[in-house]
Formats: sequence, structure tokens, C-alpha cells
Amino acid sequence: MTDKTGASSGAGEPVRSDNPHAQIATKLRALYVSVQEEAIPDRFLDLLEQLDAVERRHVPDGAK
Repeated sequence: MTDKTGASSGAGEPVRSDNPHAQIATKLRALYVSVQEEAIPDRFLDLLEQLDAVERRHVPDGAK
């Protein structure tokens, strides 16, 4: 299957060297997958928990 750029959507399929759109799509897809696989830093998780705690304290009684 191909998308609008003509790039193949299948992983592992060879990219034609004469199609710059396919090369870009493949590299962007690889970057996206690598970012998805990264762990969320503990400091960021702690900040999100603190934000949730503050929001819970400031919710009006009738809004629950």
C-alpha cells in the first residue's frame, strides 16, 4: 500500500533511491518509532503527578 507521497507504508520494504519523498517518509517514520519507544523521564512523570494533585485540590465541589 502507498500513501499520497507514493511512499510505501510497509516496514522493511526497500526505498527507491530516486524517490526523495519516499526517503523522507521512511526517515520520518523511523524517527517517530524511535521517539515512541523512548522512556518518559521520571522528572516529567513527577511534574505531571504534581499538576494532577494541584488540579484535584482546586476542583469545585459541584464539578465532580
